[in-house]
Amino acid sequence: MSLRTTAPPRRLPLLVTADSDLLDELLRLAAAGGTEVELAADPAAARARWLPAPLVLIGHDQAQACLRARLPRRTRTVMVGRTGEIDPGWEVAELVGAEHVATLPAAEPWLVDRFTECRVDARLDRPARTVAVLGGRGGAGASVLAGGLAVTAARARLRTLLVDADPLGGGLDLVLGWEELDGLRWPALTDADGRVDAPALVQALPSRGDLVVLSWDRGDLLALPAQAMAATVDAARRGRDFVVVDVPRQLDDAAVVALQAADQAYLVVPAELRAAAAAARVVAAAAPHCAALGVIVRGPAPGRLKAVEVARALALPLAGTLRPEPALCRGLERGEAPTAGGRGPLATLCRRLVGELTGLPVPGAA
Repeated sequence: MSLRTTAPPRRLPLLVTADSDLLDELLRLAAAGGTEVELAADPAAARARWLPAPLVLIGHDQAQACLRARLPRRTRTVMVGRTGEIDPGWEVAELVGAEHVATLPAAEPWLVDRFTECRVDARLDRPARTVAVLGGRGGAGASVLAGGLAVTAARARLRTLLVDADPLGGGLDLVLGWEELDGLRWPALTDADGRVDAPALVQALPSRGDLVVLSWDRGDLLALPAQAMAATVDAARRGRDFVVVDVPRQLDDAAVVALQAADQAYLVVPAELRAAAAAARVVAAAAPHCAALGVIVRGPAPGRLKAVEVARALALPLAGTLRPEPALCRGLERGEAPTAGGRGPLATLCRRLVGELTGLPVPGAA
């Protein structure tokens, strides 16, 4: 059984307001700019569409609510209100991360231009397909699957970025055998809080061919700010074709940002009773932030627990299964990247998943 995927939905400007009069005015300006919009009455309704939207307009009535909701900072955010309604000192706008404050009616022509830009961007912009992978319990194999997906996508000539969002995971560069490659790691990028230049990011990171990796080093443990993840994902979606993010089981703010930006998320669960029980807790935490979440069940099954039974217990669609692969484990210890040879159960699964996500043919073994 496999998940059926469709083309990425159109990314539309997002209006966050419960003020009906202000909403009517903004809809009129959007129509003048030739674009449709998405609507959210409050931050809770906006959260899932916050990062993918090419433009976010926050009504003055929702500014304090957005601030309390701690939505991640992002580019192209505007606070909108009528004359006399907006704090002239911009204090709230700055705290919520708005780059501009638009006061109506004076700012109407400027807003029409912003909506027009979104219409043009929708024709030209093809954001990268973004995948999140997380484990149902420790040692489930999520990092190996993330590495396998990234290597498979790069072998299909997709410009791919593999992002390590787990500070306690040991580093995805080790999974690929890339620990000796030069390039920046997360500690050098944790201060990023705005728009990151995509080509500059790619050039600064460890890479081979079409695959680029953003991983952790083996230095002091650092927290990964949500703003740094948001800026990185934004740059990746603009500058790459395929993005894979290895997400920790215990979700921090940065992990939530990655899940919200993902077109598809996969939960890797060993075919064991305790693993399924642990995975249920991960699902409860992750599902509210995922547009689509599927489970991949990994053998062996000591108690003969079936993959469909695991999926049914978690109330998730079964995205795939993985048989034991001793050669893969030996290769990882020798520094061989997962799926590099294009053979074996993991490579077969990754080819199918990448093909489903992109709609492109993915080559098999060389």
